Amino acid sequence: MSHFALIAPPYPSHFAAFQALAGQLLARGHQVSFLHQAQARRWVSDRRVGFYPVGDGLLPVDNLDQALRLAANPSGPLRLHRLIRQLAATTQMLCETLPPALRMHQVDAVLCDQMEPAGALAAEICALPWVSVACALPINREAGLPLPVMPFAHGLHPRWYDGSAQVHDWLMKPVQQVLERTCSQHGLAPRRAAHECLSPLAELSQTLHALDFPRQGLPAHFHAVGPLRGNAVQAPPSWAATSGKPLVFASLGTLQGHRFDIFTRIAKACRLLDVDLLLAHCGGLDQAQQQRLRELGATYVTDFAPQHWAVQQADVVVCHGGLNTVLDAVASHTALLVMPIAFDQHGVAARVRHHGLGLTLSRRASVASIGAALRDLLGQRRHGNVALEHELKHCGGAAKAADIIEAAVSGGRPVLREADACSMT
Repeated sequence: MSHFALIAPPYPSHFAAFQALAGQLLARGHQVSFLHQAQARRWVSDRRVGFYPVGDGLLPVDNLDQALRLAANPSGPLRLHRLIRQLAATTQMLCETLPPALRMHQVDAVLCDQMEPAGALAAEICALPWVSVACALPINREAGLPLPVMPFAHGLHPRWYDGSAQVHDWLMKPVQQVLERTCSQHGLAPRRAAHECLSPLAELSQTLHALDFPRQGLPAHFHAVGPLRGNAVQAPPSWAATSGKPLVFASLGTLQGHRFDIFTRIAKACRLLDVDLLLAHCGGLDQAQQQRLRELGATYVTDFAPQHWAVQQADVVVCHGGLNTVLDAVASHTALLVMPIAFDQHGVAARVRHHGLGLTLSRRASVASIGAALRDLLGQRRHGNVALEHELKHCGGAAKAADIIEAAVSGGRPVLREADACSMT
């Protein structure tokens, strides 16, 4: 059996997806361990999964808390610059400390989040096989498509995409410098960006082909396996009740759950429409704010709601464009109102528009605009997206991903998609 190292950005949603993979691999007799700064241990909820801290003393003690604050509110050039510098510092720390840690803990293979290129470089330094995982929208670049962090629609003039990519790469120069320096020090082929650090054996993606923009250039070893989730059964909460009114479920995810101003406008809009509102703030609001939202129109306000159940019960889901929430809504035939805030949420929102899965608004949208969008969505008959729902049903999830990982590591060669494999015979 193999010892797999997990290398991911220290954010809850990324660690949760990797833990779902870990669960599958553990069930097959493998050993699985996260390697990251000590403060990231907080996101490991499965006690069967190992955690080895690295980088002691190389980053400030409050580095992770700073990163979370910056990620929760990256708006403005100064905060964005600070966030990118923080990302570069973390990547530098991992590039320095992962290779000796991988050797010390006798790791056989590495699972690397696309968003943290240090994992791929460390694996290559140690001559270990690695598999890339896209927990967010895949960063694979392709001519004629916008980067996943961009809000552009599909089919615009290529100059929009090319120009935005140049700006993005200029902003990310601190990370570029870390990658170039690491490759030079260890005699690796030069890399300048994360999309140049993807696995030659297998790439796994939570984003389904039918949810993405049309692509022509994905490698044959790219697999859209869909949501990486555990098998926990979610029961309805004890406070759940049915009033007979339409239900709106609003959640902005773990990093954005503090957005009291957005929740306030959603609550006011739902009161005007006389619909029930279940609002989950993921621990981002205090008691006074929660009470105020109830006074403004929220029927239920809670820190965490069982999301699968909530999305299935809702007539409309209001979210920030988190990929997991969007996929849940697709599976439940639930309309979406997406109000993106940062990172690839703008790209997810653009894909929701492209595939007719719902409506999108600015995060600064007024109460009237939110109310009008909700009214439109509640009045629409849901037909769903047949291709997307079929792919979601048959993509395989974490179990399929584990199959591909085992095949890639044991075979030592690219694991091709089924259609591509058939064409090779």
